[in-house]
Amino acid sequence: MTTQYEAAVARYFAAWNTGGAEELAGAVAAAWAEDGSYTDPLADVRGHEGIAAVIAGAQEQFPGFAFRQVGTAEGHHGVARFRWELVSLADGSAPVAGSDVITLDGDGRIRTVTGFLDRVPTA
Repeated sequence: MTTQYEAAVARYFAAWNTGGAEELAGAVAAAWAEDGSYTDPLADVRGHEGIAAVIAGAQEQFPGFAFRQVGTAEGHHGVARFRWELVSLADGSAPVAGSDVITLDGDGRIRTVTGFLDRVPTA
């Protein structure tokens, strides 16, 4: 049985891994509340357009890569945490990894993301 946290995290990864501006806008709208936010060491944005711009920027910086969940999401009281890696589709290497904490609204959509970078490229 899929929990609300697993469903929210699945929509989160669908947004990060979708292509094309129109598809990305739809995936962000499906995952985040309209006034949702995304904050990590490199970004602090609010709203669907800002979130989509951050995702598009990451996709441009890392072409040929996909975000993959590591382990399972844990959640309670409308808050969940999970880990992820940015994986090369060519060779399976994962130069970037992190962990995120999300809060959900009453509809199960993401209200906030607070991200942490656990591994980043040195060059």
